[in-house]
This record gives sequence, C-alpha cells and structure tokens, in this order.
Amino acid sequence: MKKRLLTLALCGVMALSLAACGGNSGSNPPAGGGSSGDGNSSAASGSVYYLNFKPEQDGDWQKLAQAYTAETGVEVKVQTAASGQYEATLMSEMAKTEAPTLFQVNGPVGLANWKDYCYDLSGSALAGELSSQDFALMDGGSMSGIAYVIETYGIIVNTKLLGDAGYTLDDIKSFADLKKVAEDITARSGELGFSAFTSAGMDGSSDWRFKTHLANLPIYFEYEADGIGDTDAIKGTYLDNYRAIWDLYINNCTCALTLLSAKTGDDSVAEFVTEQAVFYQNGTWAYGDVADVGEENLGMLPIYIGVGDEANQGLCTGTENYWCVNKNASPEDIQATLDFMYWCVTSETGLEYLCSGDHMGFVIPFKGNLESSNLLVNIANDYVANGTTSIKWCFPTMPSEEWKNVLGSALTNYAADQTDANWETVRAAFVDNWAAEKSK
Repeated sequence: MKKRLLTLALCGVMALSLAACGGNSGSNPPAGGGSSGDGNSSAASGSVYYLNFKPEQDGDWQKLAQAYTAETGVEVKVQTAASGQYEATLMSEMAKTEAPTLFQVNGPVGLANWKDYCYDLSGSALAGELSSQDFALMDGGSMSGIAYVIETYGIIVNTKLLGDAGYTLDDIKSFADLKKVAEDITARSGELGFSAFTSAGMDGSSDWRFKTHLANLPIYFEYEADGIGDTDAIKGTYLDNYRAIWDLYINNCTCALTLLSAKTGDDSVAEFVTEQAVFYQNGTWAYGDVADVGEENLGMLPIYIGVGDEANQGLCTGTENYWCVNKNASPEDIQATLDFMYWCVTSETGLEYLCSGDHMGFVIPFKGNLESSNLLVNIANDYVANGTTSIKWCFPTMPSEEWKNVLGSALTNYAADQTDANWETVRAAFVDNWAAEKSK
C-alpha cells in the first residue's frame, strides 16, 4: 500500500501538466461549502488572514496578496512566522479575536493539535483541482487540509568544483562513493582551494536540515523495513548510518567543529555560492539562493547513508505543508479564504507566483501546475523519470518540535566532541525521547 501511495503521489508531483484549470464548473456550490470559483460568492464582504509557514517566501506572498486585493477588492493579510516558531505563533494568533482564516499543519501529527479548527474542504473547488487525492489530509471522512506544495531535497552539488577535484556526479552512486570523494577533497583542500561540504550550521536558521531532513533517512528506512508508516516507539535501527553521514558532513566541511553551533543557513549559502565547498544539503526551494553558481554548474545527489538499493535511490520528495481553513472564522471570511486559495492555484497570476522560478518556484499538486523554471525541480523530475525510488518524507511523523530540538542539541554537542558516549546521548534523544513525546 505504501509503495502504491508513493507512486501515485509522485505521478501527481512530476506530471508537470500545462492543462487548463477545469476541476469545477462553478455552477454548483461544493458540498463542503467551499467556493465555486466563479467569482459570484459572498467573498467581497469577507477578508483573508494567512499565517504563512515559509519565511523564505514572505515577499512573494505579500505581493500575491496585494495582487489579489487589487483584482478583487478583498483584503488579504499575510503574516509570516519566524523560522522554527510557526506552532508557537499559530497558538498565539488563534487566541486572538482576529485569528488566521488560513493556516497550515505539517501532516498527521500537526493535525492532531488543530483538527478541531479545520473546516471540511471536501467537495470544495480547491479539492477539485487536486492532481491526486493523496494530497488531501483526511481526518476520518473530513478533508481537514490540502497540500499546496511538493518539494524535494538532497545534496546540491557544484559540478564545476567537483570536476576540478577530478570527479563527476557519475562517480557517486553510494555512501561509500560519497565518503571516498569527500575525504579525498578534504585531504587536498589546501591544494584545491575548497572544502567538500558547507558548514553544517546548528543555529535555528540551519539546524532543521539535520535534526529534521537528515534524520528523515533513518526513519524512512526503518519504516520501510518494518512495513509501517508511523510508530510510537522508534527503534533506531539505522542510527549508525545516521552517525556515519553526520560524521562525513562535519569532518569534511568549511569550518572548525567548535563553530558549528553558531553557523547559520546564510553562512552555508555564502560558502556554496562563493565556491568554498562542493556539497550543500538543501532542497528545490533553495534554487534562488544558489542560482548564481550557474545552471551549468549545478547538480543534485541523493543523501546516501549506506542502506538499501543505493544504485536506484532517488531524492527525498514529499510535503509537510497543508493548507487548513479556520472553521471558527465568520462565514464571509471562510468564503473569502476559499476563493483566495482557489485563485492562487488556478489564475495566471497565482500560478506564476507559486510555480515560477522567479518567485516561489513550487511544484504544486494541482491540475494547473506549470512546468518549472527551477533547475533543481527539473533535476528532481529527471530522477523520477529515470526510475529511481524517491525517499518519502517521514518527518511529519516526528513526535514534536521538542523532539527535534532535543535531537539538535545532542547532535551539536556530539559534533564538538565525537565520543561514543556523546553519540549515546544522540541515540537517547532519538529513541527514548521519541517514545516519551509520542506518549504525551
């Protein structure tokens, strides 16, 4: 079943359709009370308040909101939570009289906290635009959320520097290959003038890459081995592999280990674009940050950790971004919000802002998804077209933000002093704290 769902999801993600948006005729109000998408609703008397999860897209959301207001006269307010502070911000904003009408959850774990606030999107015009129902977040028979972006991450590569070191992407097909190349670059870094990896920064703007995205790999492979999609008691079967890839990152990067706790996401980007490092773990959303390297010099590799069929392993593809509508908002605001969401995924302006590499550069799971000008998205599509197996995003099943923070702290301490005892602290943060947090 899991394999079937992943296949369906990837078909929806990667079929970069230019088809016209015709999911709902607009003549009949949707069963869930959503907008018909025909512009003849009561939305004009309502307004929209969107609490945005993605700081890197704040500017585009502000402009998109302004464009919608200019076109329809409907007020759209966008507030963006600081990185790592979305849940806390959402709790604070939901307690206010003027609460968000549009917010997001990261999947089943996030939905458990907010399902009582979620309007049923079943039968809405927006739901009719989905390329696959696998992108609907269900709570029993209620469609509580709808994914609005599908993303991919891996190891972004400066292929020019890799070539200067005497290698190509074809030389790296496994963890053993990656380790060999990275350690050789480190051994010759003085001669070459660059390092293997950018700094694995562990401040709040960067640590999510490792306590969440990198930690996804051992979770994914454990779930695959056990035939499950979630668990209340992670076993940590592949934590030795997690340690091996973490060791590779931190022992072959641009800075001293003692500096990692203060290194930021901006530091990593700067190191990559100024050709101080060959490898940079991040995703398709980072294309705008790295584009100055030149498309001819950019590639992506899977995050190999020495598990499974690495020759056929692909990139990590999925979502933790589900739109939810606040059912406690006024009927007019709910209608305005539904109309805004529909416009975002069907109108020429909305699609340009969501899909264009000049703006958000998203792959969206809707029928109107545009072919991307984001090179990293197209590289991800090539992996799928070549028959590789994408690594599913399992991190939305992580117990809590607290679990991630405890793991991140343990990883930082271990990086500064790589003893077995300190790794046991990482293991406890991963396994023991998982059970503790899941039981709450």
